[in-house]
Amino acid sequence: MLSTLKTVFGFLLRSVEKHTPLTLRSTRIEDIYNYRKISDRIATSGQPTEQQFRLIKEAGYTNVVNLAPNSVLENSLKEERAVLDALGVEYTHIPVDFTKPTDEDFERFVAALEARSEEQLWVHCAANMRVSAFIYRYRRTVLGEDEATARRDLIAIWEPFGVWKTFVAVR
Repeated sequence: MLSTLKTVFGFLLRSVEKHTPLTLRSTRIEDIYNYRKISDRIATSGQPTEQQFRLIKEAGYTNVVNLAPNSVLENSLKEERAVLDALGVEYTHIPVDFTKPTDEDFERFVAALEARSEEQLWVHCAANMRVSAFIYRYRRTVLGEDEATARRDLIAIWEPFGVWKTFVAVR
């Protein structure tokens, strides 16, 4: 519950930053909102800024997968594809409705990760809530990781509830 509140509060702070001169960000990749290193190949976060995408590229990530829809509510970077194209980073957008994640969304996500199985991937959404749930389910059902290991990264971001609790349930 505490991690969920931290994530929601952080998301609100990022909204304030987006619309005012106030900034709380540093120039370290670890300071990207809700950053989690999942493996040597995969890292996750909330929405990075244009400058943070440069840091992501410099850190060796060659692919970005975005699960957030493009909308004001998501604090999306309107020109994200153009920013990443200019950096030479491959971009995959799988917009997932926060109120209705689907098995089809998950299948597209798995296909995107599997198509880039040898590459460095940065996976993000607005607050890393969608992503942490997708990554958890991927680790459990595709990679066969044990529950405790996969859950540790999930609950560091939030404790899924409602449709998300059902979505992450291993089938």
